[in-house]
Amino acid sequence: MKFNKRSLLFIACGLMVSVSCVSKAEKPAITSFSASISQMPQSSKVDTATFAGGCFWCIEASFEQINGIYEAISGYAGGNATDADYSKVSNGQTNHAETVQIIFNPDQINYETLLDIFFTAHDPTQLNRQGPDVGKQYRSVIFYHSEEQKMNAEIKIKQLTPQFGRKIVTLIDPLEAFYPAEAYHQDYERRNPYQPYVLNVSRPKIDLVAAKFKNILKPTNK
Repeated sequence: MKFNKRSLLFIACGLMVSVSCVSKAEKPAITSFSASISQMPQSSKVDTATFAGGCFWCIEASFEQINGIYEAISGYAGGNATDADYSKVSNGQTNHAETVQIIFNPDQINYETLLDIFFTAHDPTQLNRQGPDVGKQYRSVIFYHSEEQKMNAEIKIKQLTPQFGRKIVTLIDPLEAFYPAEAYHQDYERRNPYQPYVLNVSRPKIDLVAAKFKNILKPTNK
């Protein structure tokens, strides 16, 4: 599924502790989606990938540091619009998974590399959990936008299974809908670098991605 800048701006306008990903409600933060998307060159190509791999704070920040990524947006997928609400999702009351949608330039980074980053940023052998976060809302899912993405995901899992030594339980599902999360979840790691969960759970994974993909980090992240 590909988006033009107008549709991305529409998405952007709609986005107005402990050792787990669950956080108390906070005041909405000002998001930068509109600004960053509007600054893309008119000639830029735009494509989309959508992944779920545990707490979305970690997955979002892992991708945000990579060159060719315009935006990584935390949200929900796998459920419906009526209960795409953090208080319900985080308590496992819905069918949603905490999900991150990646807006990227396919001329700068390909989908296969995005899959490699995804499988580095979380453990795909954990069923319905990631470390301290337990429940189906933390399941591992590749939400594909096209048959090509589906095929690439299937191939990647076959390639990586011997490396993990255990069964990869990542689901491969078509994306029916993506619902952006509340504004205070966006760029959460950047705005809350000393939050205990971020320090103890998110940061090590983000740093692992940075080390493995150091050649394609954004200049500001090197």
